[in-house]
Amino acid sequence: MSQFSRIEVAALMKETGLVPLFYHPDVELGKKILKACYNGGARLIEFTARGDFAHEVFAELNKFVIKELPEMAVGVGSVTDAAAASLYMQMGANFIVTPSLREDIAMVCNRRKVLWSPGCGSLTEINKAEELGCEIIKLFPGANFGPDFVKAIKGPQPWTSVMPTGGVTLEESNLKGWFNAGVTCVGMGSNLISKTVVEKRDYSGLEQSVRETLALIKRIRS
Repeated sequence: MSQFSRIEVAALMKETGLVPLFYHPDVELGKKILKACYNGGARLIEFTARGDFAHEVFAELNKFVIKELPEMAVGVGSVTDAAAASLYMQMGANFIVTPSLREDIAMVCNRRKVLWSPGCGSLTEINKAEELGCEIIKLFPGANFGPDFVKAIKGPQPWTSVMPTGGVTLEESNLKGWFNAGVTCVGMGSNLISKTVVEKRDYSGLEQSVRETLALIKRIRS
């Protein structure tokens, strides 16, 4: 069962503005990555479940988070069907992120009052997701649309909350473009938790990057 309600998760997304994305099959390495992000101030992590037996890795990581990092809400991304969503929610996923809009996933998440964020690429899909109860839509792939797309949506629909994933970088100009366009938060994977960070086990460097990114987002918003 999730530790955070969908309202609490949505509030964390809005408050911090950052959802780091991460996957690695090594559980112990994953724990250190999560702790570095947590120490840097992140309060959300999207576990991108793309590998074999990823659910087993997630189960161990979430147990660790509940015990050691109690203020962090861990969700699962790259979920493509309702069965997988149900499995991860049974293991305590606090939110579900999908690459595309799936009504079957909306149904099982809504039943448990777990936040779900579907990948949308058109205003029609965004409207459909909101009709299904979505709080924050995932603009994916973000690089294909850019901040101008968000700005155009927010004109007629200021109530729409957007989280771009893909095409979000650490550069101030990039983040400023997204947040000035009106996004609620950004999803950031390899640009934050890079291959170099993982290979070199640079956990202190990751902690600093997370801290600086959160500070930059806060400054842009102020």
